[in-house]
Amino acid sequence: MDTEQTDAYLRRIGAARPVAPTSDALRALHLAHLRSVPFENLSIHLGEEIELTSRALVAKVVEARRGGFCYELNGAFAALLTSLGFDVTLLQARVYDDGRLGIPFDHLALRVRTRDGGDWLADVGFGAHSHLPLVLGERGEQADPGGTFRLVERAEGDLEVVKDGKPQYLLESRPRALDDFTSGAWYHRTSPESHFTRSLVCSIVTGDGRVTLSGRTLTATVEGERRITELATEAEVLAAYERHFGIRLAKEPRVREAR
Repeated sequence: MDTEQTDAYLRRIGAARPVAPTSDALRALHLAHLRSVPFENLSIHLGEEIELTSRALVAKVVEARRGGFCYELNGAFAALLTSLGFDVTLLQARVYDDGRLGIPFDHLALRVRTRDGGDWLADVGFGAHSHLPLVLGERGEQADPGGTFRLVERAEGDLEVVKDGKPQYLLESRPRALDDFTSGAWYHRTSPESHFTRSLVCSIVTGDGRVTLSGRTLTATVEGERRITELATEAEVLAAYERHFGIRLAKEPRVREAR
């Protein structure tokens, strides 16, 4: 990314260019990203291609003003952080689903080292997760606006990421390249076994909670209280995407029926 592209990305998330790649700067960028770029899987249901290159991912987030799922969001965020001087490593993880681990390259997360000696787990692509990066070397509880987190050591140097006592994913420490996640992304956008092909989701962190649109069900969580609204028409759905997530669509995305 050149200076102009980096500045456009920073405007997209409403963040100032940091003076230096410090831990405080990373925390500010992480939260700004979560509050500006939604976690969403709409491309899968709109028939849009998902290209795992930094150029394509940044274009989707910045120019198209869309969101994405983990490969897209953390892939784009990695490009931004790298352009700002952070030391970024891509890591693969397997996500827990009802206590069972998913496929290899199920999830993409980031290890970020900062100039002031910080070593962080950054993740802006896991839906309802930590609002701030987690200290990678800490093994005690880490309080976060999104919950209470722990990183638990497992076999072969893996780390289990736990939220509010429930394991979320198993993180591998080996550095990876963006191309390595092609098979995971293909599985999640094509397999009838993937929860992404079986459901619609668009979700974003707000100043006092979170807003999620799943199909035609709009859920606003404000200071822990959930308010659910069932939308009746396509026009209402499209208006909700634009109002709450800044996404303008020509048609309502729909989950295809399994054959």
